[in-house]
Amino acid sequence: MAIEVGAKLEGKVTGITHFGAFVDLSGGVTGLVHISEIADNYVKDVKDHLKIDDVVKVKVINVDKDGKIGLSIKQAIDRPEGQPAPQRERSGGGPGGDRFGGGGGGGGRGPGGGGRPFNKQSSGRPSYGKPSFEDKMSRFLKDSEERISSLKKNTEGKRGGRGAKRI
Repeated sequence: MAIEVGAKLEGKVTGITHFGAFVDLSGGVTGLVHISEIADNYVKDVKDHLKIDDVVKVKVINVDKDGKIGLSIKQAIDRPEGQPAPQRERSGGGPGGDRFGGGGGGGGRGPGGGGRPFNKQSSGRPSYGKPSFEDKMSRFLKDSEERISSLKKNTEGKRGGRGAKRI
């Protein structure tokens, strides 16, 4: 039987590794379901989702020249028309949160918000929605200069070493 890309087949799990599971399709043909193709949500350990001798429905996603077969369990699931696969949650602040604390204009100190709220009018022109890269960089430079000058002020007076006389 020729294995074609896009075909949905049933197979039996014959081996489990830290990077995926091997599935026997038929006639001794074995394919690999990579850990990223097992479920729609994050899979930390394959053994939490599959066991040896489980019968699973898989979709053939690629067949290499050397005979290696790539399989997917999550793509084999039949979903109603127009219903996309659930998206994985990404770490990093959720909607509107970014690494610079801008948060799409809202800012604040909430989750993923960073430090001070972002000033939308900082560049002299109105900013609609997310701040541009240049706005973020100018804000970062301004904040870092303020922090450095503050540190210098606080450390300059303490250089004598608690009143000890210099020789």
